[in-house]
Amino acid sequence: MSEASSNNANKSMDDIMALCKRRGFIYQASEIYGGINGFWDYGPLGAQLKKNLRDAWWQDVVMNPCVGRPGPDGEPVEIVPVDTCIIQNPKVWEASGHVGGFNDPMIDCRESKARYRADHVRAISGKGKRNEAPIFAFLTDTPSETKQRKAAAKKFGNEIEEFDLLELGTDFANVLGPDADTLGTLTEPRAFNLMFKTFVGATSAQTDENAAYLRPETAQGIFINFKNVVDTTRVSVPFGIAQTGKAFRNEVTPRNFTFRSREFEQMEIEFFCHADDAKTWFTFWRDWRYQWWQEIGLAGDNLILRNHDSDELAHYAKEGEGTSDIEYRFPFTAPGFGELEGIAHRGNFDLTQHEEHSKKKMQYFDTTRGELAPNGQPKGEWYTPHCIEPSAGLDRGVLAIICEAYTPDESRASKVYMKFHPRVAPIKAAVFPLVNKDGMPEKAAELHQELVKKFGHLGAIETDAKQSIGKRYARMDEAGCPICFTIDGDTLTDGTITVRDRDTAEQKRIPMAQASAYLAEVLGM
Repeated sequence: MSEASSNNANKSMDDIMALCKRRGFIYQASEIYGGINGFWDYGPLGAQLKKNLRDAWWQDVVMNPCVGRPGPDGEPVEIVPVDTCIIQNPKVWEASGHVGGFNDPMIDCRESKARYRADHVRAISGKGKRNEAPIFAFLTDTPSETKQRKAAAKKFGNEIEEFDLLELGTDFANVLGPDADTLGTLTEPRAFNLMFKTFVGATSAQTDENAAYLRPETAQGIFINFKNVVDTTRVSVPFGIAQTGKAFRNEVTPRNFTFRSREFEQMEIEFFCHADDAKTWFTFWRDWRYQWWQEIGLAGDNLILRNHDSDELAHYAKEGEGTSDIEYRFPFTAPGFGELEGIAHRGNFDLTQHEEHSKKKMQYFDTTRGELAPNGQPKGEWYTPHCIEPSAGLDRGVLAIICEAYTPDESRASKVYMKFHPRVAPIKAAVFPLVNKDGMPEKAAELHQELVKKFGHLGAIETDAKQSIGKRYARMDEAGCPICFTIDGDTLTDGTITVRDRDTAEQKRIPMAQASAYLAEVLGM
């Protein structure tokens, strides 16, 4: 890939979204009815790409934890899976702090009927004129920013200052809202809970007694099952519990394609350890998760590891160890970055909270610790484990991989190809007869069936006899298929086939009998 094409600041998000729709990666949810903001559907290629990324995570985290890499204690890393419900007893969210504290300050616009998260709204005014001149409010990276900057420049020239809208307090009389045409239409900020509320039971009455919530994160399902896992398996601290699954947040301003959605999927690990070992395990997980994303196709300057500042820490994060984010430079954040995965030291906050609210003991008895008995063996120690949480967004991971793979190339018929890592590529290989006659379709079908039997569990093995071979290659380039095998006239006489490489577009001939071995090597098997 050229330096220019690898720089996401030079990629058009509109072009990437158009390709996603054209080739069946991602569709707007409920599109035939006008869509619904903040929700997205995955098409045939997108669903397979998402599954491949999820499967890679599952294989490397649960089935073969850390890909054979020992933990800092020199022992194999131990992870077990769970699959917990989207709807839990609402007391779960009271204990976790989501009911009382999962609120953002919101501002409504009486004119446009839009709602904004107050701490995300920026504003522009003339220097020193906040109290006597119009204030132009906007959301960054939206059309309102361009509109309001132009208005401010026309009004004040270069003598402007920019600030957070909340710096004004609650007096918005001189403020022009992001989507408004008149001043003073914004309301005072007020708390808005981000959880989706629902009601459980057969009765039609919707009361607090049968109210419940769609989970805003998958983590709490793990914490409330900590004791169950310890009691029913042979795990011992340090160990982790992992799951993937849907979460829901009623985002006020979902934007940037699938980056900030109201329905999304997480890939989450809660790793339990002794407090004395937490810092070491935090470093281990931070470094390995960063390496994993590089190995899956995000190596390069578009991926960074960033430690949180003290004023960014979540309520559960440990001061001094806190949180690190793995961030990716998306085209819509360039030259900045957006969060892909967070690695947090949550301390023992969650287990302690659930123990307090449920009155069920969440402590762990560790037979390897404590004072020594007369026989020289430890007496054991009760403690509440600390937790290291690597939490990744699956949808954001898919989006990052799509943005990274998108490679413009004017020399190709498709003008672009998707440079997916073979492990996550939705189509692993394609088998094409050069023409749809002279025995070539039969030979192509023979090879196609062989490859499907050996590699079909990893992704699609495509076959197609329609249109020119050049157009078929172009479709595979846009789908990100790493290898194409072509059956031609020579195949029928000498048993060789043409192999075309996606990244270089180079072609060479190999014996048809070696096609399976060749594809296995490409896929790293």
